[in-house]
Amino acid sequence: MSLALSPQPPHAPDPPGWAALELVFRVLGRVLLVLDEDFRILRASQTLDAMGCPGAAQKAIGRPIHDLLDTHVFGPKEDLRSVLELGGREEGRRAFLHCGEQGSRLVALTVAALPTDLCGFCEPGARCLVVIRPAEEDLLVLQGAMAAQGIVARSKSMIRIVNLVENLYRSEVNVLITGESGSGKEVVARAVHALSPVRDGPFVAVNCAALPGDLLESELFGHVRGAFTGAVKDRVGRFELAAGGTIFLDEIGEMTMHSQVKLLRVLEARRYERVGESTSRELQARIIAATNADLTEAMHAGRFREDLYYRLRVVPIHVPPLRERPEDIEPLAQFLLAKSGARHGAAVRLSRDTLRALEAYAWPGNVRELENALEYAVALCKGQTVQVEDLPIEIRDVTHSAPSMLRQAGSLQAPLPDDEAAVIRRALETHQWSRTRAAQALGMSRTTFWRRMRALGISETPPHPV
Repeated sequence: MSLALSPQPPHAPDPPGWAALELVFRVLGRVLLVLDEDFRILRASQTLDAMGCPGAAQKAIGRPIHDLLDTHVFGPKEDLRSVLELGGREEGRRAFLHCGEQGSRLVALTVAALPTDLCGFCEPGARCLVVIRPAEEDLLVLQGAMAAQGIVARSKSMIRIVNLVENLYRSEVNVLITGESGSGKEVVARAVHALSPVRDGPFVAVNCAALPGDLLESELFGHVRGAFTGAVKDRVGRFELAAGGTIFLDEIGEMTMHSQVKLLRVLEARRYERVGESTSRELQARIIAATNADLTEAMHAGRFREDLYYRLRVVPIHVPPLRERPEDIEPLAQFLLAKSGARHGAAVRLSRDTLRALEAYAWPGNVRELENALEYAVALCKGQTVQVEDLPIEIRDVTHSAPSMLRQAGSLQAPLPDDEAAVIRRALETHQWSRTRAAQALGMSRTTFWRRMRALGISETPPHPV
């Protein structure tokens, strides 16, 4: 949180009862913020220093709330502002608390408009309260629900997706999911469906790349007998089958321009006709689309309609490739290993060297490749522990050459001494357990530094308060 760039307003006297509130919130381990009608921070409890960074409470005074918390929560167009302006209350919102050089911390929020008769008691000009608490326990519950859908998240990018999916639970708007092949787009789509108002309805998936344009229209809309050669009886389309649920249009970027026009009309009118029929039917399904193509480039090249793109992209979700979220490799591997072991009737685990091998590999095929590699390893594993030699050869080859590859790529400025763990711990202690600054001091990227911590069994949290 960069809040020291301009002079701070003078500290106002504590309102009556503030000292008691400070004590209560310190005991509870919570942060209390008081905001004015412009969502600027009038007062912050000292517990913000412990949860954020030293001096954060004083630096926050007079600043907009989005200097402290993500703008997607308190942004000018966000519905949370409307809730507060109407005198409402909301609990359970998640956001990232900016903690200066220490990075960001996931927190949970309770926000409430301050009743008019209490405004004078709290602070002149006070209009709403924000209570901040660590989100670790809430996140475990949420991740448990998401894991049931196949989403396992530890990285910040995937946690953002988990939060976004959760925030969509009351909505049936169209969603466009982008990401490389095998990154888990359909898994995210199923999670959006499972945590939505139409979760009790069907989830119907259609691969738009698997069918030519004329057959795709029949597949989506259905057809009547005699509509074309071979149409010997009426057929119900996927839109109709998905009524009351979700239709998932995978590889939407491969749809022909003619089919795009037909789909656009459906999205605009919320109605469609079976092929060969003039009777109009109402679209009663939520639409989620996905693609591994760059639709922006496709629009510029004239291969994808701009109006259709924006109709589908009401809520965009980008699933990053696995190589950009190495923190997720271990929990994903454990999750997928348990699934594979259950199918094979075996309870297996990963050796430490195997886990290091998985984390060193780039995963061009993303999560799908990781799942296939673990299936392969479980099939070859002779005991209850998957060893490096059980992995596919391309992963073993990368593992054997990983140290030299890292240095050639400039991830390390110089080889670390034999007692690497001691060097890393000393760097963490010197820099108040900030992984970013410790990594910079050792000439590593933050990702490489994190991987070395994991490989050497170094805790991500300090052994004592710093």
